Amino acid sequence: GQHVSVLGQKSDQELTLLLTTGLEVQQVTVQDGKTLVFQFTVSEEMDCCQVGGQSFLVTNSNLSLLLQFKTPTGLLSIFLNNTSYQDGEGPAMFEKRNKKNPAQCYQFHSCLTQQRSLLQDYLRNATYQKAILVNEADFRDKVVLDVGCGSGILSFFAVQAGASKVYAVEASPMAKYTQILVQSNQLSEQIRILEGEVEQVSIPDMVDVIVSEPMGYLLVNERLMESFLFARRWLKPNGLMFPSYGDIHVAPFSDEQLYFEYYARASFWHQRSFYGVNLSALHSAAVEEFFRQPIVDAFDVQILMASSVKHCINFMEAKEEDLLRIEIPFVFTLLQSGLVHGLAFWFDVAYLGSKSTVWLSTAPTEPLTRWSQIRCLLQTPLFAKLGQTLSGTVQLAANNRQSYDIHITATVDQSGFRSGNILDLKNPYFRSFLSTL
Repeated sequence: GQHVSVLGQKSDQELTLLLTTGLEVQQVTVQDGKTLVFQFTVSEEMDCCQVGGQSFLVTNSNLSLLLQFKTPTGLLSIFLNNTSYQDGEGPAMFEKRNKKNPAQCYQFHSCLTQQRSLLQDYLRNATYQKAILVNEADFRDKVVLDVGCGSGILSFFAVQAGASKVYAVEASPMAKYTQILVQSNQLSEQIRILEGEVEQVSIPDMVDVIVSEPMGYLLVNERLMESFLFARRWLKPNGLMFPSYGDIHVAPFSDEQLYFEYYARASFWHQRSFYGVNLSALHSAAVEEFFRQPIVDAFDVQILMASSVKHCINFMEAKEEDLLRIEIPFVFTLLQSGLVHGLAFWFDVAYLGSKSTVWLSTAPTEPLTRWSQIRCLLQTPLFAKLGQTLSGTVQLAANNRQSYDIHITATVDQSGFRSGNILDLKNPYFRSFLSTL
């Protein structure tokens, strides 16, 4: 862990605390108290979170301490990114993408309520079961590895197809519930739960097939795909991976209502007399913040202004490093005139078995899944005419928050007008609540 020393100096009205990590000292004030000196260790087991832009809350069993900094970056960024905080022995790439408290990373997936939502996605489950059972010959009497098994549903499908042994790896607290399901279904001989990250556990045997559901929004959000690729070290030569490859689709769209809706979200900051305070100086910053949010929702395919281009990732061949920076160049020939408000994204994955290839698509032309579709607005819409070309690049840059920064540049070639945006895939805007997903 990283040692944090806090020094105190009392005055009549307040207590001044000094935080030092050995790199820098910052001042924090709290009310009342006596002069004190104490030290505690910040570890991965402790609860900690950022509060606003310039504060950080650290809690252990005896103490909750709010640390407030002079600047939004300053010591806070040093505290979060200091390399001494990483004391694990896992692979370097795994450590880089897991700096946060693991409990925070697993909060979504470890909850039974959320597992229920995954299991209630009919298209997801039916596609996986079909892909496995229709390729029964690939599973019968074979050893299977289920990466990030969650409830273990894919492990159960593998056993239904005749797998002799399934190693189900799960790092979250969900592992104990999965064990209960395995035992209650009398499958303890066939399914073995291994609790931990696939990068850190030891798989007893080489395996014939790796199954997983590593897809996040825009396919790669949450960076689970890297663990899926890492697991290939346990795969026998000519072994299979389900899914086998994935396509990220990109297409331009026009949606004036959505664009103005986003501007309207910032209208609160237009107020010039909010309890006597003028808030309008923050309006442009609020607009910029909202426009950094990718939009998760479903849309009518008619808003698309051109056929999509796709970026293919072959999970049998791709390296983990290939997912750190994904570049998708595009040249769209526009099928209609109008304003290009942004780019729409969806993905397809294929399960390539020896008998049949089964597809799972999140396209706007297909039944809705829990992944919906993603849209990213341009900061300024671009006008283009029928037949003109829109060219540019989408760059997905991996960050240490289990996600990606999306960099978009786009130019109407005939006019030279250019626009773009940088968005935070970790912080999407869920435009519509889908109660069934």
